[in-house]
Amino acid sequence: MRHPVGTMKAIQETDHDVWAAIRDEEKRQREKLVLIASENYASPAVLGAQGCVMTNKYAEGYAGRRYYGGCQHVDTVEALAIERAKKLFGCEHVNVQPHSGSSANMAAYLSVLKPGDAILGMDLAHGGHLTHGHKVNFSGKLFQSYSYGVDRETECIDYDAVQRIAEDCQPRMLVVGASAYSRILDFSRFRDIAQAVGAYLLVDIAHIAGLIAAGLHPNPVPYADFVTTTTHKTLRGPRSGMIMCKAEHAKAVDKIIFPGLQGGPLMHVVAAKAVAFQEALSPAFTAYQRQVVANAKTLAEGFLERGYRVVSGGTDNHLFLLNLTPKGVTGKDAETGLDAAGIVVNKNAIPYDEKPPAVASGIRIGTPVVATRGMGNPDMQAMVALMDRVLQHVHDAKVQREVKKDVKAMCARFPIFHAYQPV
Repeated sequence: MRHPVGTMKAIQETDHDVWAAIRDEEKRQREKLVLIASENYASPAVLGAQGCVMTNKYAEGYAGRRYYGGCQHVDTVEALAIERAKKLFGCEHVNVQPHSGSSANMAAYLSVLKPGDAILGMDLAHGGHLTHGHKVNFSGKLFQSYSYGVDRETECIDYDAVQRIAEDCQPRMLVVGASAYSRILDFSRFRDIAQAVGAYLLVDIAHIAGLIAAGLHPNPVPYADFVTTTTHKTLRGPRSGMIMCKAEHAKAVDKIIFPGLQGGPLMHVVAAKAVAFQEALSPAFTAYQRQVVANAKTLAEGFLERGYRVVSGGTDNHLFLLNLTPKGVTGKDAETGLDAAGIVVNKNAIPYDEKPPAVASGIRIGTPVVATRGMGNPDMQAMVALMDRVLQHVHDAKVQREVKKDVKAMCARFPIFHAYQPV
């Protein structure tokens, strides 16, 4: 694994404890199969930009309108990031300064809403996100939040039900997007529902941004007032955020990001976003996203063939949920047992779950990382067999050790940065 020039050596010489933790994390990423749907492996170029000297520059304000001198070069990278984001998503306005997807969502809310206004978002327990109105989050504390979910039988969004809820609660903003929903989202229908009740439409594409950029999922930009995203996950950039909006909201959004919510932007991260967006504009990125989706489908089908319960019956994107209730295994035990065998997933609630979130009845499985490593459909079939073996003997340390050897051998065939190596 290559790092920006000299950085690891400098860390080792200056702070051995931190260096050792980074070394061990690198080993973990290299030797384990990571199936966390919200993670990915950024390229050496992205890592290099994020570790560059732009971390030293304060740049409050926007390009050409800074409150500090000496910003000509950070202005360049911010302008590049904006230009490339517009090419990727076809948006009218974009702000690349949000530190995270959560802060991008907050900016979208506060640009047009007042505390106490009603918002309607997808229930976290059905695959939504904390920032879509959950009571423990700012979105549920600042606003009167309501939720919609999935149908109990189909485990897919019932758009007629969403419309009935919207008509009943009359939200000022309808929030669309999910962290654990495996089906295509109908943005046109959501727009119609929002317009019918006079609501703004916010679409959070944090999980599916890379698929949208590659044309493998419908683009919400033509339908939504606001589109927010993280820049990692399927987009494969640095851990950060971005907000896109209609031109009419541009001034309000920019004012909320700075000075409303943030001070100086992280210009080294903005530089890394610019690099990632350039990578995402390449034909290789589209081919990568096709493999992400193909891998997810192969995994889901493999589990179905082995008698597992896949929520909604399959997947259209990069992830799916496995309901382990019929197997008599909890999500917590599955996460622990698989990790001991070198396979990293996260426990996840399933729709209408009767277990608490800390235990959960399912696991979430995602393919961005394994596709970045160059793994394809035959490797997914082998992975299903390995995971099934562990899940059938979830507390068996001997099975875990044996599977871990196979996992390590598989990982050795697929270097972390396979996707970024010249063909």
